[in-house]
Amino acid sequence: MVDDSAAGRTGEPFTLDVERGKIREFARATHSANPAYLDTEDPVVPATFLTTAFFWQSGAADPWEAVAMDQHKGLHAEQEFVFHGPPPRAGARLTGVSRIESVTRKEGRSGPLAFAVMVTEFRDETGRLVATAKLTGVEAG
Repeated sequence: MVDDSAAGRTGEPFTLDVERGKIREFARATHSANPAYLDTEDPVVPATFLTTAFFWQSGAADPWEAVAMDQHKGLHAEQEFVFHGPPPRAGARLTGVSRIESVTRKEGRSGPLAFAVMVTEFRDETGRLVATAKLTGVEAG
């Protein structure tokens, strides 16, 4: 059952190194043939690449754990990425910080629904905001 008190919880910063090989693997896994991802020395990241942050975000860096969503009743409802300038390229080192933006409830056609929204900000080595990721999860009652 989703814990309403998770709203406002912020995780500790975590590091995401943007690696050329990982960009290429991600592009191939998503069946992209875009040479901007595959054929350059410093490829740009595909638009949804930052979802790989989940592999680097654990323990105190992951406030999603506090939401306590039942994985048998929950689903990943929406994902959004906003780039605040050019997307990062291979060689970038990003620092991410995630927070639970909101936990809300509403009645659905088949019963109660709980929504949790997590926002992650990614900053470069200078502290400039590079991207914002917004994840929405929903749990059926």
